[in-house]
Amino acid sequence: MASSHQSSPVPQSKSSDAFFKKEVDSAKRFRPVQSLPDVCPKEPTGDASGLCDSPSLVADQHRWTIYHSKVNLPAALNDPRLTKRESDFFTKTWGQDFVDVEIVPSLYLPQFNKEHFAAYQQEIVQREKIHEKCKTICPPKDTFDRTLLHTHDKSRTDLEQVPKIFMKPDFALEDPLTFNAVLPWSHFNTAGGKGNRDAASSKLLQEKLSHYLDIVEVNIAHQISLRSEAFFHAMTSQHELQDYLRKTSQAVKMLRDKIGQIDKVMCEGSLKVLRLSLTKSNCIKAYNKLKLMATVHQTQPTVQLLLSTSEFVGALDLIATTQEVLQQELQGIHSFRHLGSQLCELEKLIDKMMIAEFSTYARSDLNRPLEEESQVLEEERLVSLVFGLLKQRKLNFFELYGDEIIISAKNIIKQCVINTVSQIEEIDTEAVIKLADQMRMMNFPQWFDLLKDVFSNFIIFLKRIKATLSVIRNVVLLVLDKNQRNKELGDASASKNSAKESTIDTEVAYLTHEGMFLSDAFSEGDFASTTVDSVSQRILSPDSEPSSSDSVSEPEGATDSSSSKEQTSSSTTPGGMDIMIGEDIKLSELELGRLANNIQELLYSASDICHDRAVKFLMSRAKDGFLEKLNSTEFVALSRLMETFILDTEQICGRKSMSLRGALQSQANRFVNRFHEERKTKLSLLLDNERWKQADVPAEFQDLVDSISDGKIALPEKKAGAPEERKPAEFLIVDGQKYAVVGTVLLLIRIILEYCQCVDNIPSIATDMLTRLSDLLKYFNSRSCQLVLGAGALQVVGLKTITTKNLALSSRCLQLIVHYIPVIRAHFEARLQPKQFSMLRHFDHITKDYHDHIAEISAKLVAIMDSLFDKLLSKYEVKAPVPSTCFRNICKQMAKMHEAIYDLLPEEQTQMLFLRINASYKLHLKRQLAHLNVVNDGGPQNGLVTADVAFYTGNLQALKGLQTLDLNMAEIWEQKR
Repeated sequence: MASSHQSSPVPQSKSSDAFFKKEVDSAKRFRPVQSLPDVCPKEPTGDASGLCDSPSLVADQHRWTIYHSKVNLPAALNDPRLTKRESDFFTKTWGQDFVDVEIVPSLYLPQFNKEHFAAYQQEIVQREKIHEKCKTICPPKDTFDRTLLHTHDKSRTDLEQVPKIFMKPDFALEDPLTFNAVLPWSHFNTAGGKGNRDAASSKLLQEKLSHYLDIVEVNIAHQISLRSEAFFHAMTSQHELQDYLRKTSQAVKMLRDKIGQIDKVMCEGSLKVLRLSLTKSNCIKAYNKLKLMATVHQTQPTVQLLLSTSEFVGALDLIATTQEVLQQELQGIHSFRHLGSQLCELEKLIDKMMIAEFSTYARSDLNRPLEEESQVLEEERLVSLVFGLLKQRKLNFFELYGDEIIISAKNIIKQCVINTVSQIEEIDTEAVIKLADQMRMMNFPQWFDLLKDVFSNFIIFLKRIKATLSVIRNVVLLVLDKNQRNKELGDASASKNSAKESTIDTEVAYLTHEGMFLSDAFSEGDFASTTVDSVSQRILSPDSEPSSSDSVSEPEGATDSSSSKEQTSSSTTPGGMDIMIGEDIKLSELELGRLANNIQELLYSASDICHDRAVKFLMSRAKDGFLEKLNSTEFVALSRLMETFILDTEQICGRKSMSLRGALQSQANRFVNRFHEERKTKLSLLLDNERWKQADVPAEFQDLVDSISDGKIALPEKKAGAPEERKPAEFLIVDGQKYAVVGTVLLLIRIILEYCQCVDNIPSIATDMLTRLSDLLKYFNSRSCQLVLGAGALQVVGLKTITTKNLALSSRCLQLIVHYIPVIRAHFEARLQPKQFSMLRHFDHITKDYHDHIAEISAKLVAIMDSLFDKLLSKYEVKAPVPSTCFRNICKQMAKMHEAIYDLLPEEQTQMLFLRINASYKLHLKRQLAHLNVVNDGGPQNGLVTADVAFYTGNLQALKGLQTLDLNMAEIWEQKR
């Protein structure tokens, strides 16, 4: 049913689209291809069925399948050409619908006729005409494509019969493996009676190869027939191409002739002028290059000449300029191939020479005699060395100066000791070799003079160091300032250049537009000549001048001078020397700032070194306890000298050095300990030998107290000449009050003044002295309490008893010390730091302890009389005679008490004391009267008691200073309820 739509596997010979010119009969064309026996076991047999069983995307995409058929099976069964549908039972489905039934029209479907499609036909008719026209122009190629497809499939099938070894690109029969694979030798072996079979195999192999050849030839012929039309078209186009080439050649020849005529008439002369101008420019460049080479050739002799005069900066500038010229202007010159390395070695040599020169300068500057007045040695030489070292980035040169400072400080002390020892005849330098041992043989005045000499030399030494380092630091700051100004100028010029670029571009464009040559607008030769001459002048500028043959003209010299002014700037050092700062000191602001800080730190280090050497000098003398044995005057003198030296060094260097101050503080602490122990021991001895009797007051002690009253807490100076003979006073007058004192208190006041004066002389020990003085005052209070109130003096001194006079004298001495405690407190408060004011609370505690002690003494005096009253009044009887014996004894004891204390205590204290004694007396009398049942009733007993009380009152008020004392004796009687 679908046979009319199938296509043949090969094209028909009568078709107009046949591809083969050679006639092939149909039997041959449809002869099935049979496989030959396998004669090549290593290759595929070429079985067509075996090759085509597996699907192939390339081969199967054009092969005809059932999906290419135009009519399917349901369409064939429903054939519309049949008039009687009921007779065609193949279209029926068995069931209730097997017999035709009239179909009722659907109510939901409209009835369509040709008028409904009229609009569509009118719209599509134009498209159909265009389609038919295109079909006429481009006939359908369906038949041709199918024919070509089947032809290609057949050719592919035939080619697959040929073994693939023949298709390899590297196929070569010269290869033994390939040859054995194509022609196996087993087919040509006739031995063993198998000749007939081998001959048949060889013939079969020959036929097989012939068959392969036919297949290949047929495919080649087929490919040629496919491309024959293109071949003939190419041959036809070749003739047309030759005609075009011939015409083009003639046109080119004519154009060349015209260009040659134009070149000869218009261009040859102008180009010759340009060529000559270029030749002239090259000659000028060559001359300038030779002149520059002659100048560079003189570099090494000039550098040696500069080094002979220690002009390191000039030599380095000359080397740097020459190196720059070698790299830019004279690069590649064979005769100068070793000059660059020689200059580098010379630069390294200059580095070593500068470091050695700076070390020599530092040694000469620091070790020269201190008597010289000049502060800076050869300032020009120093500035030149510093600039050279900065140029070479040798930023650690100040460390050499620091090392020399240490050595020089040692030598200063050594030389001072030698000079001092040589002037002392008592020291035998031959017997005592070491300087330290010789120094220890000096007494304090000699050693003190040596120390003053050392300190004065150190001050001069530090001033010289400061002056030298100031010059170095100012040079560094000048370079730093120059770098900052260059940076600012660079930023400003960059902004200007950006504004000028547009103007220059506009001028160049204008010159080009007007037809001018750039070589005419900018004179290249003159510019190059001026540049080279300026470079030559820079090279020879440090110390030498070019010869007459190499001299430059005046305009060139003017240009060079102006450029040199732009590249350098003039500055003035603190010493007044003008210097030129070049542009080639390439140090960052951070490096220069760090170097300036290091130089300032070196000055601080110099101060620390001097202080450290002074500390070692002190410690070497203090090994045998020499400094601890100094008295107060000597140590104060030493302390003042050291404080003066410390302040002078701080003023010179601007920073405090703590080593010498720490050593002074350490010695001061030792001095304070020894000072305090000596005076405490002295006070202890005085108290142990004190008999607590009133002592006469020498005039010098009165003067001492008077000086304190004037607000000056200091020991009076000893007057020169014969001292005036003044009798000692009985009392010590303080602010108009008399103080009866013992000898120990007088010496204690002097000791207290020594403490205060020591604080004035050595302010750094104020806190330690305050603590020690507080301890001393507490010791006096506690020890005097033990000796007097505690009756320790009975065993220590051998007193028979502690009398009321002893008690009153002790109280008065304590009152004198309490009087001076506020003065001492104010003295220390003026010399303490605000944060140290809390230590003043010690004086408050001491004042309280002294007041408590004084109150205990007063209570002790009252207790003595209280016990006496208790003893006497307990035996009192109211009877005649009047006054009674008891009252006579009481009045007698009261008179003794008054006699003992009246001259020691002030009148106010005496009155207060007797008031307390009188109160005790009234208490005991009242108790005794109550015991005796004596009342105030006016009776005889009352009269007797009244008479005794009147006797007591009269005697007590008759005592000196007690006349106005209110005794209030009415309190002895019991009040009636």
